[in-house]
Formats: sequence, structure tokens, C-alpha cells
Amino acid sequence: MALHRLQKILAQAGVASRRKAEALIEAGRVKVDGKTVAQLGATADPRKQRIELDGRRIFPEPHVYIVLHKPRGVMSTMRDPEGRRCLAEYAAQVGVRVVPVGRLDFHTSGVLLLTNDGEFSSRLQHPRHGAPKVYAVKVRGTVTDDDLERWQQSIVIDGRATRPASVRRLRIEAGKTWLEVGLTEGRNRQVRRLGEATGFAVMRLARLSYAGIDCEGLRPGQWRHLTMDELRDLKRQYGVPARVRPPPALAGPGKSSSSSAARRRPPARRPAPARPGSGSGKRRPGSRRAAAPKPRSRRG
Repeated sequence: MALHRLQKILAQAGVASRRKAEALIEAGRVKVDGKTVAQLGATADPRKQRIELDGRRIFPEPHVYIVLHKPRGVMSTMRDPEGRRCLAEYAAQVGVRVVPVGRLDFHTSGVLLLTNDGEFSSRLQHPRHGAPKVYAVKVRGTVTDDDLERWQQSIVIDGRATRPASVRRLRIEAGKTWLEVGLTEGRNRQVRRLGEATGFAVMRLARLSYAGIDCEGLRPGQWRHLTMDELRDLKRQYGVPARVRPPPALAGPGKSSSSSAARRRPPARRPAPARPGSGSGKRRPGSRRAAAPKPRSRRG
């Protein structure tokens, strides 16, 4: 039997978050095979046992894996007490309850994965697995070769040293420099803090890819299901998802637009060569190619 805690089963069924599911259990509103269960440590097999909430049977939702082109000016949370725009307006279109895999800053755009598969999310975020994250960064000033070496050095965040970043220069224009920065961990505001540590203020920041998944062909605010090939690659490299299946047929007001955008995805583009005189940084082993380095200016 595949036993799971009741609060996890309720959360995966889209009933509520785990914390709210715990309150439902403690209130005596959940039954397993006809018996009320009010203890938080209780487990059950959702495929073999009848689980009910207020007399209504609960069924686990199919796992979904989404990539969203997060716009700038959007919180990477499902709600915001200050009333700022958040992921809820996009996630509601998916058809099942999903949460982000990690976060992007309010002013950062680009690739953000969403899922209702907790193991998938945990595995990709765990530093041990080193899922690469690639960013396009626009900084004020001219970044020289010596400056590039400083960008590649470890810095201290919250009392712990970071893993060195892979950094290469894309181009210099009008006294500003575009960089490609690759990370293998998700420390708080790491790229922006690298800019502060090296004396280069970050003006624009966009995530180009996460674990090899990009959002090319998607406008800010659009999403698509991960393809079978992408899921197979993730399973081969990180062991998740546990089962690779075609995306479920879920209704949602944003599904048709995002799916059509995914079908129209153009071939992957290589970054434009550096302009004469701009130089180029050495590319470190394992760094990934970047898409066109200029993120869209649209705020979504």
C-alpha cells in the first residue's frame, strides 16, 4: 500500500493547503473508510481507501507540470497581503491547484515552474541535485575580464558561502553590460547580491531556464505543460517525476492560448555575438547557452 499522511492527500486533491487540511482533520471533518480520523499523524492509501471530507469522497488530482513565463511586477506567491499581483491569476487557469517550484523576485521575469507534485518540487530545489538556473543580467557599467573573475567568486549569504557562479559576458552597449549567469542553487536574491558584491548594480534580470526548461514562445503571463521529452530528461537527470505521462486534458481559460503558443515555439536561438570591442568572457564547463539576452520590456 502507498500510505500518505491525510493532510498531504487532501492537499494533492486540491481541497486546501496542507496547513488548512490539518485544521480540517482536527475538526473531525475527514473520514477514512467511514471512520472519522482527527489525528494529524494518520495515514491512508487514496487509491484503495475511501477518503471523505464532509461526506464527499476525495480523489487525488493528476500530477501536472507547468512552465510559466512570469512577468515582472508579479509576486511568486498565491496571495499577497499587500494586494500586489501574484501567481493566483495564472495558476487558476491550469485547472488544478499548483504551487511554484522556488520563487522569482517581484521585479524578475522569466521561467517559473509550477506543479502539484511535491516530490518533483523538492528534488529540483534541493541543492544536492544542483539543478542549473540560467539568467540574463543587465548591469550598469562595463564588466572587464577581471570583473568577470570577481563575479565567479563565492559570496556569503545568511552566513553561508555560495557555490561559485558560471558567468560570461554577452555584450556591452551604451555603458551597460549584458551577462549570462548560471547558478546551481537558489539562494535569496543571489544574482542581485553578486552585483552588489562586485560593484555592478543589476538593472534587469530574467531567468532563461531552470533545469533545462525554457519559456521560449511564451509571452509574459502565458504558460504551457512540460513536454514528454522534457519530463523524460528531468527523470533521467533528477529522478522525477516518478511517472512520465502525457499532460492531463484539463479545462482552463488560459490553456488554449498557452498550448498554441507552445506548438508555435521557434527553434532555440543562440545569443547574439558580442559586438566588436566588447570582448568575451571564458565560458566555464557546464554552463548552458542563453536565448536572446534581451528580456521583453512588457510588464505583463
